[in-house]
Amino acid sequence: MRMNEYLPELGEFLIACRARLSPRTVGLPEFGAPRRVTGLRREEVAHLAGISSYSYARLEQGRAPAPKSVLAALVRVLHLDDDQRDHLFALAAKDERPPRRRPAQKVQPQLRRLLDELSATPALVLGRRTDVLAWNAMAAALLTDFERVPDKKRNYARLLFTDPAFRELHLDWRTIARICVTQLRMEAAKCPGDREFTALVGELSVTDADFRQWWAGRQMPGLRVGTKRLRHPIAGDLTLDWDSLTCTADPVQQLVVLTAEPGTSSHDGLRFLASWTADPDQRAPDATA
Repeated sequence: MRMNEYLPELGEFLIACRARLSPRTVGLPEFGAPRRVTGLRREEVAHLAGISSYSYARLEQGRAPAPKSVLAALVRVLHLDDDQRDHLFALAAKDERPPRRRPAQKVQPQLRRLLDELSATPALVLGRRTDVLAWNAMAAALLTDFERVPDKKRNYARLLFTDPAFRELHLDWRTIARICVTQLRMEAAKCPGDREFTALVGELSVTDADFRQWWAGRQMPGLRVGTKRLRHPIAGDLTLDWDSLTCTADPVQQLVVLTAEPGTSSHDGLRFLASWTADPDQRAPDATA
């Protein structure tokens, strides 16, 4: 039987949950060799849940389903709140199916036409796993040059958590990043066996402590609209409203549009960025002028 044949997302969630606890938190003495990583060891979770270390290891490896009695014990041991409990049971209730690769994502024609029309407004299309599928020139000028990002790395969540420049652009990074984690968690229950999704969550859990904590933590409400603050090197500080519009032909795909309230400095900043993007001469002003 291969690793991750059954329930990889369940295993990832359990790993993240025990990583945020310490022996002292659950009433265990700290003994033995120094810990190489933070959190509880597998055998400690297994002992407190009343199951064998082997059985618990199989759960984390995604190699076995979990009885409800074991799940209830893990809720208690891992100090899960109601939202986390519901998420745990939802992950465990998935059909057991082998991991699979999904078909390549193609931008719906109607979304492509909308992008072409929104020449003065930053807009991009997100697909499964927050993959960035398409964008207009304003989105590239405002956020990052997506064309320079390798196809397999062109993912909004990955950029938020692993790209320092992309992170520094967001003045309210923690809020935006947590919303992004919530979106991924909502998608997790809808895409069992998605190898790319499993790989993304695993990568971000290993590389970023905030992601690891939020993935195991209390889920924020899902949002389709909101506000973000950016510090842009050309347009200055911007407060922008974002709207996420679902494509009826493919509900997985979202058109995300960023706008500013008319009459504000943020609106002026976007207009300047639009003119700067449209006129290359403005990017290298004459030093003698």
